[in-house]
Amino acid sequence: MANCLEQLKTFTTVVADTGDFEAMKKYKPTDATTNPSLILSAASMQQYQKILQKAIDFGKSQGGDLKNQVAATMDKLVVLFGAEILKIVPGRVSTEVDARLSFDKEGSIKKAQKIIQLYEEEGVSKERVLIKLASTWEGIQAAGELESKYGIHCNLTLLFNFAQAIACAEAGVTLISPFVGRILDWYVQNTDKKSFAPEDDPGVISVTQIYNYYKKFGYSTVVMGASFRNIGEIKALAGCDFLTISPKLLQELESSHDTLQKNLSVEKAKGMEIKKIAMDEKTFRWMLNEDPMATDKLSDGIRKFAADSIKLEKLIEERLKA
Repeated sequence: MANCLEQLKTFTTVVADTGDFEAMKKYKPTDATTNPSLILSAASMQQYQKILQKAIDFGKSQGGDLKNQVAATMDKLVVLFGAEILKIVPGRVSTEVDARLSFDKEGSIKKAQKIIQLYEEEGVSKERVLIKLASTWEGIQAAGELESKYGIHCNLTLLFNFAQAIACAEAGVTLISPFVGRILDWYVQNTDKKSFAPEDDPGVISVTQIYNYYKKFGYSTVVMGASFRNIGEIKALAGCDFLTISPKLLQELESSHDTLQKNLSVEKAKGMEIKKIAMDEKTFRWMLNEDPMATDKLSDGIRKFAADSIKLEKLIEERLKA
């Protein structure tokens, strides 16, 4: 009998949530996602020092002051990792815009265009790249403009709330990454309930609601569940468009031979009674404000990704000075 990972691949596109090339070669995902934390981790590993050095050489070649060289190196580094990943996966790679631009629409658009330009210089078409942006109102509007004006595909991350998902669909973004595990973390930390069955997991419920809404109303935006804490969450979301999974959980799925059921489907969603919500900036901000979990986790996620970007900058700065 096929293992759980093989079964999952028959009705969900499996994406590797890692910057580790060896893990990608082993589990053969369709796509791969990266973020500042994953890039920081990979850049610290011995086997990826050649990539880091190539980025540093590029940064130095751009001239200007140290700050300018660090910025050029950072952009080149994420693109070099992405280009290497695309030699392994047949689909697309997600590359994240600096989290410190999360409330800067124009800055996000400019940075996304720069990343795509660097990919094209590496011989990579923009069709194989997803630009990752935080699901703030500004990030979503930047994504809408990148998609409609420049044909640059976007992956909206740090998504915890239904309003964020609806705004993304209305903006016509290519893909969203609703976070399952981080939602669960919040409920475990902030409520009396400390364990949840997969079907009662608040992160699973959130992604299921988003998936059904998108399919009911015919939105083309892809739903990619992310940030899993256990394989029970993954199994509960079998049938979701995409799921991005860490190497540890990919290994657990490969080791399991349970029978997997397709829990999400377009057909089921189409038959549901779901009310459509009109979304604008005022509605978005109010719905987010009324959701303490989403408010906490969005700001926390932005801070953590920004902190890892700063750590990576310091690592680069030391190497540039050497």
